[in-house]
This record gives sequence, structure tokens and C-alpha cells, in this order.
Amino acid sequence: MIILKIGGSSLTNKDSSESEVNFESLERIALEIKSSLDNGPKQLIIVHGAGSFGHPPAKKYKIGEAFDESEYPQKRIGFCETQNAVKKLNMHVCEAFIKQGLPVVAIPASSFMTAKDKRINPCSLDAFTRYLNEGFIPVIYGDVVLDDDLGICVISGDQLIQYLARNLTPDKVILGTDVDGVYNKNPKTHDDAIFFDKFSSLEDLDTLEGTTNIDVTGGMVGKIKELLYLADLGIESMIINAEVENNIFKVLEDEDVKGTVISRGN
Repeated sequence: MIILKIGGSSLTNKDSSESEVNFESLERIALEIKSSLDNGPKQLIIVHGAGSFGHPPAKKYKIGEAFDESEYPQKRIGFCETQNAVKKLNMHVCEAFIKQGLPVVAIPASSFMTAKDKRINPCSLDAFTRYLNEGFIPVIYGDVVLDDDLGICVISGDQLIQYLARNLTPDKVILGTDVDGVYNKNPKTHDDAIFFDKFSSLEDLDTLEGTTNIDVTGGMVGKIKELLYLADLGIESMIINAEVENNIFKVLEDEDVKGTVISRGN
């Protein structure tokens, strides 16, 4: 079984204040996944980020920050706006995949998950197993959930990957982003950025930049922390550039792709 994360930055214009789908990229990714599955059956779970749909309302309403009881009515509206926004993106994603003949079924995190201090509480993943066994492709995405300590919070796609992988033990974990992997700083703004083909410790995290200024889910640093937790459990993962044509297809087919392997091994 494979868990594939498609970053919101590859599906939307994440820096935009408006909710914009990158339909060209979405359709290409859907086609690459279909081409790989046509080559041979694979069990696949897809996780996608919220991009320009979820991040602006989550930031606007400061979802995940402590608040007074008097603020709860406004926080509820923010929760609902954020949930509705990410649901809209998920509908676009599922429509594009179904158009390519991919049997995707959405499983919103907010429908069955809760959290405690922004970490996912233990919950049943039986629905994923059942859908996989029946030949479906479960799709889950960054969402807002109830939180035991904070009332409400954001659960990122990266945290979903970690929770799913920890409990379902996939053969492969892949993160598709808008860069080739892990660099010591943003390669889009620094020509001297150094690329890591393997990342195995938190020691250099202080030298890593986050992503955009509206990313409320941790950027690249957050991804690495979640994946290093998996590495401690012996689950290796890889960060690749989902915006490079055929990268998704190649990585699903075990072909060589430039990327950063996250592993505790040498």
C-alpha cells in the first residue's frame, strides 16, 4: 500500500488571497496516477493539502490558538468557513480523479477525527482498510477538527500522513511538493540553496526556512518533523517535486526521481 501526499501548493496558488485551483497541474497529476495504476494494481491512499483554500480562513480566525469563551461564536464561524473551503478543494480534486477513471472516495478528517493540543487522538481507520480492500482510493485532506484542549484546531495533511502511516504501515510514503526536496533554504529565492538527498536528523532544522507567510501548518520544517517520527518507526519516506511532469508516475513505478529520502538509517 502507498500513501501519496499532494501538497496544496501543487494544486492551488497557495500564496493567493483567493481560492484558485491549478487545474492544469491537478489534471496532469490525476493522469499520472491513472497511468501508473493501469500498469498494475496498487492500493493507494491520497492525502492532499488545503493550499489557498484552507490557509487564509484558518489564519484569519486564528484557528488553533487559545481563546476566551466569549470568542467561541466567532471561532465556530471560522471553523465552518475553513471546513467548507477545504471541502470545495477536495471536490475539485475528486472530480478530476473520477474524470480519469480513478475510484476515489473522500473521507474528511473532521467527520471522524479529533485532536488534543493539535495532535490527532486515537481513532478507527477501519473505513480506509475496507475501502482499500474493495478497490477504492481513499482521499483525505488537511482539515479542521475539535480539540480537547484548544476547542478547535487545524490538522495538516502532513500530520495525517504520519498518523495514517504509523497505523496502516504502508510500503511507501511519498510527499509531492513544489520543490525537488529538502534544501537548507528556499531554492526559489536563493540560488545558493543546498539540496539534501537524504535527511536523517533535526540538527540542521534551524537552517531551514519555512514556506509561505500564510502557511499555518509548519511548512517544510513541519513535514520533516512528521516524517522523522515515521523514520524512527522504520518507515522511510520521500519528498519529491509534484510539479515536474511524470515525477508522480515515476515514483509510483519505483523509477528514479530526484528527491529527499527521510530515513534514520545511514
